[in-house]
Amino acid sequence: MWTAVVLSSHSRETGGADHGHCWDAKRMRIVHVVGARPNFMKAAPVLRALQRSPEVGQVLVHTGQHYDANMSEVFFAELGIPEPDLNLQVGSGSHAQQTAAIMTGFEPIVLEKRPDMVLVYGDVNSTVAAALVCAKLLVPVAHIEAGLRSFDRTMPEEINRIVTDQLADLLLTPSLDGNENLAREGISEHRIRFVGNVMIDTLVRLLPRAQSKLPDDLPPRYVLVTMHRPANVDDSIFLRELLQTLDEISHEIPVIFPVHPRTRQRIADLGISFSCTARMRLTEPLSYLQFLGLQTRATMVISDSGGIQEETTYLGVPCLTVRENTERPVTITVGTNVLVGRNMVRLGDEVRKILKGGRKASGIPPLWDGHAAERIAAALVNWRPAS
Repeated sequence: MWTAVVLSSHSRETGGADHGHCWDAKRMRIVHVVGARPNFMKAAPVLRALQRSPEVGQVLVHTGQHYDANMSEVFFAELGIPEPDLNLQVGSGSHAQQTAAIMTGFEPIVLEKRPDMVLVYGDVNSTVAAALVCAKLLVPVAHIEAGLRSFDRTMPEEINRIVTDQLADLLLTPSLDGNENLAREGISEHRIRFVGNVMIDTLVRLLPRAQSKLPDDLPPRYVLVTMHRPANVDDSIFLRELLQTLDEISHEIPVIFPVHPRTRQRIADLGISFSCTARMRLTEPLSYLQFLGLQTRATMVISDSGGIQEETTYLGVPCLTVRENTERPVTITVGTNVLVGRNMVRLGDEVRKILKGGRKASGIPPLWDGHAAERIAAALVNWRPAS
C-alpha cells in the first residue's frame, strides 16, 4: 500500500499551501497535484495568484514522480514553492505501475480533504492519474495546459493529454490552437478558458535572477543542448548518430550539453566516453535558473523538450527541435522553433544556416505575457458547474 508522507508545516510563510490551515467549508478548497519538473514551474505562479484570494484554501500534493534532488527539490527552492503538504513518493516504474501507484496514494487524500477543485498540470502520469481518481469520486478537475496535441498517439504524453481533457471540468488553454483542438474533440465551449501560458509567468519573474547566475567563462557564442525523450535517447542507433552530429557541430561552435540522468545512462550503455573540452562541455543536470540563464545567451538551442520550445520562443532564441511533431505548433507558426525531426543532416544544415545569420522571423504568442496565473485564479474562483 502506498502511503502519503506528511511534511513539515512551514510553507504558509513561503508561498501559498496551507497544510489544512483555514481548510473549512467557508472557503473554496483547492488541491494542486504536481509530480515532475514542468509541473513545478506551472504551479508556482498559480499558488501565488490564488494565495491573494482570501476565499481560497490550498493544499499542495507532490506525487514524487520525479524524485532525484537535482530534478525536484531544487526546483521547489528556486521557484519559491512551499514544501508540499503531502508527498506520495511513488518514484519510478513503468507507466502502468507509476499511474496505479499515484491513483492508490491520491484517492485517500481526496476522500479526506474533500476538495472543491483539483488542479492538474501538463501531461505527465501524475496528471492523468489524479484526473481519473477525481472523475470516479465526482470531484471537479481543472487542467492547466489543456488542449495541446501532437497528434501522435505513440507518445504516452499524448494519451495523458487526451484522457485528462475528456475528464476535466475546466480546461485552461495556453494557446488558441488548444481551444480549436478541444472543440474538434466535442468538448463544450463553456468548459474552456483561454488563459495563456503560465510557464512564461515563471520565466518572466525569474529572468533577472537567471541572468545573474551566468558562468564567467561562457564563450561568446554557443549551442545549448538538452535531450531526454525516450524516443530519442533509448534508440541506441539514433543516439550514436546524434552524438556524432553534436561533435561535428562543436567544431564550428562550442556546445554546452547538460546531460539528463536518463541520457547519461544511455550514453554509458553505448560504451561512449566523452571528455569535457572547451569545444564540447558535458555537465550534470542544471537547475531551472542555471539553464534559463544559459538560454538567454545561447546562439541557438537544440532540444526535444516541449517547455524549451516555449521558453526559446519567448526569449527570441532559435530552437531546433529533434522531434517529428510538436504539441506546441504556435512555437513554429509564431515563434522561433524549427522541427528538424531525426534527420541529422538537416540538423547540421539548420545550425549552419543560423550561424550565417539565417534566423526565422518570430514573435510572442497571444497572452504569453506573465499574467496567465492571474487569469487562471479568476477562472477558478468564478467557476460554477454546468447546470
